[in-house]
Amino acid sequence: MDESEFDRFADEYHQQHAASIRLSGEDPEFFHRYKISDVAQKLSEAGIAPKKILDFGAGVGNSLGPMLEAFPKASIVLLDPSVRSLEVARGRYPGQAEFRQFDGQRIPFEDDTFDLVFAACVFHHIPESLHVPLFVEIRRVMASGASFFVFEHNPRNPLTRKAVHDCPFDENAVLIPAGKLSDRLKAAGFSDHNISYRIFFPRFLRPLRRLERLLRGVPFGAQYFTHAIKH
Repeated sequence: MDESEFDRFADEYHQQHAASIRLSGEDPEFFHRYKISDVAQKLSEAGIAPKKILDFGAGVGNSLGPMLEAFPKASIVLLDPSVRSLEVARGRYPGQAEFRQFDGQRIPFEDDTFDLVFAACVFHHIPESLHVPLFVEIRRVMASGASFFVFEHNPRNPLTRKAVHDCPFDENAVLIPAGKLSDRLKAAGFSDHNISYRIFFPRFLRPLRRLERLLRGVPFGAQYFTHAIKH
């Protein structure tokens, strides 16, 4: 994870993200909120209320607002290699979370610390050779029974590929097919995980979004997520 790369884009992240997704008809907030909503719903259905949350690769804190609303009693840590990104996040949400920099390899927390780890479109920015070691490291800091949610762009979706191509901070991104991500999670010890596809319809077709629950297994949504559990 290149600290300097994201330091460079931290102050312009929102504008660049908004420009890259304009074809969806949505603003960046829509994408931040739906992810946390999906996580909260999954955990609620399982009767789980996380107490300690790690936002891995949190950047400028785009997921923190929805996360604070969904999990108001939880203690939240934003972890990122970019000092400038964390400064921006801290300025947006002073005193509402813990903001920690790390070296991109070892997470600076003890074993079994977190009962929820969340990573929103992070791993396509990380060299593929580091995926399994980082998944192992994430698993180390998860408590038994904890959940790990990984959201990623779906390279099978042409609009997703265009959005990534048009986004300056994605210039070095390598999109990850869901099957490859699944294999890497298994290699890291996450034998229990599943994949759901999301965002099939742009804003002008939003009445059709009620059908998305029926399409979670269809591999053409703009994004997908995996829900892995540590046993």
